[in-house]
Amino acid sequence: MKPVFKPLLLASLMSALVAVSQAQPMPGPGGSAPNPEMRAQHMQKMQSHWAQRHADLKAKLKLAPEQEGAWTTFTTAMKPPAALQRPNRAEMEQLNTPARLDKMQALRAQRNTEMDQRHAAIRAFYATLTPEQQKVFDAQTRRADHPMMNHHRGDQRK
Repeated sequence: MKPVFKPLLLASLMSALVAVSQAQPMPGPGGSAPNPEMRAQHMQKMQSHWAQRHADLKAKLKLAPEQEGAWTTFTTAMKPPAALQRPNRAEMEQLNTPARLDKMQALRAQRNTEMDQRHAAIRAFYATLTPEQQKVFDAQTRRADHPMMNHHRGDQRK
């Protein structure tokens, strides 16, 4: 009887752990929306983060005075919108499937247009850089080197 007891005990413990883990609310797209105050704090934090990253990049690039105008145009184009446009859940629930798909397609087209504008601004700024500055820009903007891209692994490379 002893060999049967241990597997049963382990199975019951694992079942209990699974039940407890599933009972915990999971934040995310299906969860409740953050309140406006939390969203404003998050946006402020992100804006200060990007301002610091831009300041660091500018210092590392060692821009010449004639490049300042291109830098200003670049940083202006790279600013995130004041409020991220997300579909209103209540409005989306009222729409039928084809209308909901049309709404999502329109939002995607808007995001793609904004991304195209940012890409054009990056290309225009990059063209004003010297080859040495381009190397610095490439190294600083490579996705794998971004701390935010590696935060889930605890990797804080710079």
